[in-house]
Amino acid sequence: MPHRKVTLQSVTREDAGRIRVWLQDEEVAESWFGRYAYGDAAHLGYHPEEIKGVSEAEWERIFNDPEHRILSIYLDDGQHIGEVHVAIEESLGDGHVSVLIGSTEMWHHGHGTEATRAMMDLAFTDWGLYRLWVDVPEYNKNALLMFEHLGFVHEGTLRKSRPHEGSRFDSVVMGILAAEYTERPTE
Repeated sequence: MPHRKVTLQSVTREDAGRIRVWLQDEEVAESWFGRYAYGDAAHLGYHPEEIKGVSEAEWERIFNDPEHRILSIYLDDGQHIGEVHVAIEESLGDGHVSVLIGSTEMWHHGHGTEATRAMMDLAFTDWGLYRLWVDVPEYNKNALLMFEHLGFVHEGTLRKSRPHEGSRFDSVVMGILAAEYTERPTE
């Protein structure tokens, strides 16, 4: 598959609808935030099952929240393939990053890496964050490798924090500082 450029754009109602559909796929839900104890696919910032009918004012409140930066991932041909989310703790200057390529046929083509790079540029350059971090379940080896490749370093382990397929798994906490990001070798 030829390499296509990724852009981050404002979330549309159609995008949120696709996220809802993608999260019905067990593999996609598990690669994102997993599931709530009551079974629904977890999602931070908004509930994909409930977002469809919200008022314009509520939509604006959700998607213009400075503590939850949520952007859609698009390919240069206009195809929506996922979402990035940064939960910002302004007093600490840090952000908890989540990246979802919801369209499984787009997995393993570098789009998640490109979207994460674009989000890191925004976070460190435009939003002025000091640190970004991720919490990746140990069974998501591809995500762990991607974040390591992008310069994130292991900061700790959340023991047995992720329920998955009837068992509990550790989560790996990885982070990168703004200075580390600007000093990294360019590719």
